[in-house]
Amino acid sequence: MIIAPSLLAADFSRLAKEVQRTAKSGADWLHLDIMDGHFVPNISFGPQVVKAIRPLTKIFFDVHLMCGKPEVLLEPFAEAGADEMIVHVELGEQVSHLILKIKNLGKKVGLAVNPLTEISLVQPHLDKIDLLLVMTVNPGFGGQEFIHETLPKIQQAEAWRLEKNLQYRISVDGGINFQTAAECARAGADTFVAGTSLLGARSLKVAVNRMRKIVNANDPALADLKV
Repeated sequence: MIIAPSLLAADFSRLAKEVQRTAKSGADWLHLDIMDGHFVPNISFGPQVVKAIRPLTKIFFDVHLMCGKPEVLLEPFAEAGADEMIVHVELGEQVSHLILKIKNLGKKVGLAVNPLTEISLVQPHLDKIDLLLVMTVNPGFGGQEFIHETLPKIQQAEAWRLEKNLQYRISVDGGINFQTAAECARAGADTFVAGTSLLGARSLKVAVNRMRKIVNANDPALADLKV
């Protein structure tokens, strides 16, 4: 189970300290939402910010490109220190080329699917990716409520993973708190991106530990072992 606080929920006036706080919290990854104002209606930050914070920590940088033209950003983010880059299945015919380019840059590959997009669109790519990100809110803004109708997508992704004997991670992002993380874990998720519920907590370390205990307790694989 991977716990990945989302930098989008950090206090941007003290970004360096927020990155270091995350690294010391026991979190596994740092999730970086890159928004271009076109693919989604908001704008966040670019490669220079990632480059600036990369020397502060060795934590895994999970870079989510919510961008209409990610092909122009892959090399800059790779050079800035991204460990994984996630592109959207909604980009259609570009997806196969983007996956190949990320692999050629020596980075892990993620593929994201929005709440209103059919999960079947990711199926042709599942044997080529390291992570499938099921968006549990409409991308572009933090603090949204979890969309429970996305849970069957997680279940389908888990069913395909077992059926095809594949190793991709199943990540969830959007409205993830202690309750919804448990629901996603029961559905098959193993990677939890959370913003406000973690970075907004008085103690990030306590919040990370609490979420980790909750998702482990709701991991179907561990439940099977207990039986």
